[in-house]
Amino acid sequence: MRSSFLTSVSRYLRGANQWLLQTPERALEQAYEAVLMIKAIEDQHFDGEKISKKSTKHSENVLIYFQSELNKYLKFAEVRLTEFRASRVIVDSTNSALYNRRSSYISTQEQAAIVLEKLAFIDQILDRYKPPSTNSTALVPLAQPNNTNLSIRGGNAIDQNTGNLVYKASDDGDDDGSILDKTGVLPRSIIGTLNRIKRDLDPNSEAQVVQTFRFSKAKTLISIRLILLLIIVPLLTQQISKAFVVGPLVDRFWQSEPAGIFLNRDLEAEALNEFNIFRQRLEFDRFLNIAQPQGRLQERISDDTLLQEKAEEISEIYSRLSARAIKNVFSDLLSAIAFAIVLLTNRRGLETLKSFIDETVYGLSDSAKAFIIILFTDMFVGFHSPHGWEVLLEGVAKHFGLPPSRDFNFLFIATFPVILDTVFKYWIFRYLNRISPSAVATYKNMNE
Repeated sequence: MRSSFLTSVSRYLRGANQWLLQTPERALEQAYEAVLMIKAIEDQHFDGEKISKKSTKHSENVLIYFQSELNKYLKFAEVRLTEFRASRVIVDSTNSALYNRRSSYISTQEQAAIVLEKLAFIDQILDRYKPPSTNSTALVPLAQPNNTNLSIRGGNAIDQNTGNLVYKASDDGDDDGSILDKTGVLPRSIIGTLNRIKRDLDPNSEAQVVQTFRFSKAKTLISIRLILLLIIVPLLTQQISKAFVVGPLVDRFWQSEPAGIFLNRDLEAEALNEFNIFRQRLEFDRFLNIAQPQGRLQERISDDTLLQEKAEEISEIYSRLSARAIKNVFSDLLSAIAFAIVLLTNRRGLETLKSFIDETVYGLSDSAKAFIIILFTDMFVGFHSPHGWEVLLEGVAKHFGLPPSRDFNFLFIATFPVILDTVFKYWIFRYLNRISPSAVATYKNMNE
């Protein structure tokens, strides 16, 4: 049994190693095929020119279809290029013995030339659809009316040429695009009132309101979509991998080990305590029973049978608990990897989400800001927070099958809430005190 287990693990590791060695070549080939699809659409439907909504050869619905196909292939190519660059950190594909589709050996120089040629072609196609790096970074396509570019809140606007939601760099120094850096001699409330009056007197204020609404709607949709992805994707990865990948493997290898019952001594102590309680209850019931002397031998035999059945039941329960802890370790690791992949593939969305959170938090009233700050500080760094941290740490240790360590819990509680409290105070002093001094004053009054 031990030899078969080692053989299975060795075969699995060889397969994983082979898959990893082929990852750079596979990712690059998939990115290359995606840009080839873009090039085919350009050649067949746009006479070799860039895919654009301004084309007069096709109807509006056809252009929308081509634009969606373009966005799909661009996103796919970017993801595969990210996978190619990440895998090259581990695997040096140009120095590996690779074979082409005809299974003939390709020398290192020829393989490097092919890789460079494909990368050059991919960059050539992708550069045609990149927004100008000096002015804007496109987020989502939006319809653009025929008017001049309008600067809206946060230094953001809609580019007139591309119809894309952009982050526009401000040149006049009035708005640098970040709510955290808005400082000045006058209070922000007075400046905001003056700007509002100025916008109301502007003849183009109606168009500006429409542009602001479109930008706010697009940013909200992007932020909600990214939040849902950050929640749903890791959860689905954890559950699916635990049910269909990690779970069957752990059950197979764990059940093959006869001693695989207790993952640590704490689980064994809990099982023994449960068994002793059951045995003491049987003895107590036997002493309370007023049966005849000739029936006591039969009662003792019956008690032994019940004890044996209880021991088997307890061993089965705690074996499943130990196996479940091992499943949690690997499935949570895969979930963390999925979470990191979502972050890496949605960098522009993260910028939009950060801006959305900043506007949401700093847009609250002063009393709401103070209430939220007091709630979070009292919950995580307040007088009663050590009890909550202790319960949380014990739950995490039980989830991963680790024995709870009181020394580690006390050390964690003595350091982490202090660090967290320092971060809260620094944020209040560094940012909130500049953005909303009245909120800080309200917080101090409520806290006193």
